[in-house]
Amino acid sequence: MISQKNLEKIKKITEEFFKKMDFEVEVEVRPLQEKTLPINLKMAEPKILIGEKGKTLTEIQHLLKVMIIRKIKEPIFIDLDISDYKKKKYQYLRELAKSIADEAALSKKERVLSPMSAAERRIIHLELAERKDVATESIGQEPERKIVIRPYP
Repeated sequence: MISQKNLEKIKKITEEFFKKMDFEVEVEVRPLQEKTLPINLKMAEPKILIGEKGKTLTEIQHLLKVMIIRKIKEPIFIDLDISDYKKKKYQYLRELAKSIADEAALSKKERVLSPMSAAERRIIHLELAERKDVATESIGQEPERKIVIRPYP
């Protein structure tokens, strides 16, 4: 469990990190969720830090995590989000998963989704894990790894 002192330190480290890069951000450190600390940023132009398909955001998250671990000397997972970009994207992926799974089940034909990151594929797999009419499988090699949704006979 992360102490309140370290939570405050993490918020300060995050604020200083973006200030040094000359970005004005509002930092919100949310309550710990399953050993992961969600940090959401609010800013005027979020697209700059999100990048194409969230790649810049992923890289910034990695850098920030390394800095935080060095300073608080405690292992931690962080989930950096900017203006709820990831939250909205994951909701979209859950809806996409249901829709494509319904198509696959009704047509009795498999559907192949576009290449996705491991985190995005995980959302799809988890969303469809309880369904009895379809199965999911990741195929291919990074960065072209994708999901196949197959109907059960």
